[in-house]
Amino acid sequence: MTVSSTLHLFDAFGIEIEYMIVDAETLSVRPIADELLKAVAGDYEMEVDRGALCWSNELALHLIELKTNGPVSSLNNLHESFQRDVGVIDALLRPMGARLLPSAMHPWMGTDELRLWPHEDDVIYEALHRVFDCHGHGWSNLQSMHVNLPFADDRELERLHAAIRLILPILPALAASSPFVDGAASGHLDTRLDVYRHNAKRIPSVSGRVIPEAVFSKRDYELLLESIYRDLAPLDPDGTLQHEWINARGCIARFDRMALEIRVIDVQECPRMDLAIAGATVAVTQALVEETWAPLADQRAWHENELEKILLSTIRDADDATIDDARYLEAFGLKSTQSVRAGELWQHLIETQVQTRPEYTSAGEALRIISREGCLARRIMRATGPDPSRASLREVYLQLADCLARGQAFSSPP
Repeated sequence: MTVSSTLHLFDAFGIEIEYMIVDAETLSVRPIADELLKAVAGDYEMEVDRGALCWSNELALHLIELKTNGPVSSLNNLHESFQRDVGVIDALLRPMGARLLPSAMHPWMGTDELRLWPHEDDVIYEALHRVFDCHGHGWSNLQSMHVNLPFADDRELERLHAAIRLILPILPALAASSPFVDGAASGHLDTRLDVYRHNAKRIPSVSGRVIPEAVFSKRDYELLLESIYRDLAPLDPDGTLQHEWINARGCIARFDRMALEIRVIDVQECPRMDLAIAGATVAVTQALVEETWAPLADQRAWHENELEKILLSTIRDADDATIDDARYLEAFGLKSTQSVRAGELWQHLIETQVQTRPEYTSAGEALRIISREGCLARRIMRATGPDPSRASLREVYLQLADCLARGQAFSSPP
């Protein structure tokens, strides 16, 4: 997504959503994203302009990304554009015996099934594979939604980054959708983030602690990137990977777009649910930027180690994670001497921020489903049981594929 430097805080938004291409019957991954893009563009293009949205390739050949075609001024009803293009893609895949599958991880994909994008820009993917071995789930088996928020200068960058750092630890409580890996429950409701944390372990500075450090200016970011590039250099001597996108933290600055990109949100069962979570994320970020509960100085003061502790609990338990840091709760307007479930914190934020801001009205019903039945990972686990067979997993994930095709929420009441 390209964002003009003339855009200010919350003037516009960019959304990117990744989907798996799978066999229509077995649901095993199908590495045919290049054939899908060729069916539209007539050649193996990396990106296809579809009007409101663009379609593009990813590192893994079984992934396709849908993204806004530049900045959009509102998230309200934006899900309709994504849902329309999902339908177009499913129609194109049908003669190939394939379809799209939502959620953040394939529940039984093997790491040996990775096929890298083999066409234009393959040198970048080959370099990533050479340095990090992309066979791991943290590279080959994860689908996320990225939310891009613009800033115009260092002052806006400071305010936006301070706010986003605070909200990152609780986003899995709302968005976790990846409870299975290698055909079994992993013990984490957000397994995608758990494997993502370790995907660059060969060069730990690439992903850090996922929660970004307290850097609040372009120069601070440049120093951070320079340190990553130094660590990369012995394994990447020609500098192929030395670009700002190599920073794999949960929020990164994209100065080529003049935007901050939030990366910790799991893909949901359909675009309506994805965009509802995007709306909630932006509404609460905006409240923090407006210093609704805490001044900027207090927001800046959080160390990534403090925030990581909360993130690790929501990666494991999502909406049922216990938050007992009174200072953190106060940063969101909750003055409590007792611990609070992350889901209860989100209920407070939805009621006080999302529901009171008319620009996020289209998120209402989707967020009510999450509040009532839990995050998608919890609903999936409720439907499959704790130790499902492959047949049971396939049955539930077929339902998820149908939810994506129809634009419906996946319901599994308590």
